[in-house]
Amino acid sequence: MEVTFVRTTIRGKNLTIAETDREYVERKMRRLERMLDDRSESDVELRLERRSNEDDSHVVEVMLTIDGQPLRGTASASTFKAAADDVIDKLERRTVEHRKRPRDRARGGQSHHAAPTAAAAGEDDDTAAERLIVKVKRFAIEPMFEEDAVSQMEELGHTFFIFVNAETERVAVLYRRRDGRYGLIEPAVGGSYTRGD
Repeated sequence: MEVTFVRTTIRGKNLTIAETDREYVERKMRRLERMLDDRSESDVELRLERRSNEDDSHVVEVMLTIDGQPLRGTASASTFKAAADDVIDKLERRTVEHRKRPRDRARGGQSHHAAPTAAAAGEDDDTAAERLIVKVKRFAIEPMFEEDAVSQMEELGHTFFIFVNAETERVAVLYRRRDGRYGLIEPAVGGSYTRGD
C-alpha cells in the first residue's frame, strides 16, 4: 500500500512549541493523510490568547490546501492537545465532504452535506448558505477608458464593473462607494496591499 505524506508546517505564534505538543499534532495530522494526495499541504499554528475563560486560551489553527482549494479550521481548549483533537476532528469531517463533492457534481446533484460541512466549522446554517457560490458568470471584456466603464456600469445599474483599462492594459474593478462616488481596484499579483480611505 502506498503511503502519502502531507507536507505539514507546524509553528508557534510568539511561543516555543513543546516537543510533546509538536509530536502530538504531527501524529494527529497523519489521520488526514489517508484522505489526501501528495499535492496537499497543511499549515498548523499554535498560539496562546488571553481570554476570560482560561479553558479556551490554547488555540490551534489548521489551514489545509486540497486540490488547490483552502480548507481552514480553528479550535480552542485548555491545552494544545485538546484543541488539536477538536480541530482535526472537524477537518476530517470537512475533508470527507470535500472529497465527496466532485462525485456529487458528477451525478448531477448538489451534495446534501454542504450545510453540515460549514456547521462543523462552527458556522450556523444561515452563514453557510450566505457563503455558497450559487452562480458563475463568464463574459468577454474589452479594453475601455475609466469614463466609459463608469457609463457602462451606470447603464447596467450595477454597483461594480470589471473591465480592462485601456491606458494600463490591466484588469480593474470599478465600484460605487457608500458616499456615491467611485473607487477603482487595480489587482497586482504579488504586489503590496494598500488601504483606501
